[in-house]
Amino acid sequence: MTVFKSRSRIISVRLSEDEYVALRRLCSATGARSVSDLTRDAMKALIKGPNREVVFGDFMAEVRAQMDSLDRKIEDLAKRVASSSVEIEG
Repeated sequence: MTVFKSRSRIISVRLSEDEYVALRRLCSATGARSVSDLTRDAMKALIKGPNREVVFGDFMAEVRAQMDSLDRKIEDLAKRVASSSVEIEG
């Protein structure tokens, strides 16, 4: 992706390991290229003003939907593993 505006400012935020891991998961779930991109997009949504709740709500709804999809896939895999181990024992 080509950056049209030079990015010359840095914001530093300290995170716990759990917070950082959660951000990395959000990157994977939302398709963000990096924690920086994810954070920048979230800040842009907040800066937009009155509609920021709607934009952030839409973003979180998408994340929740993707997390639900991942949960279903994990449950499916767990069932397959459980049935495979029953077949092996039987």
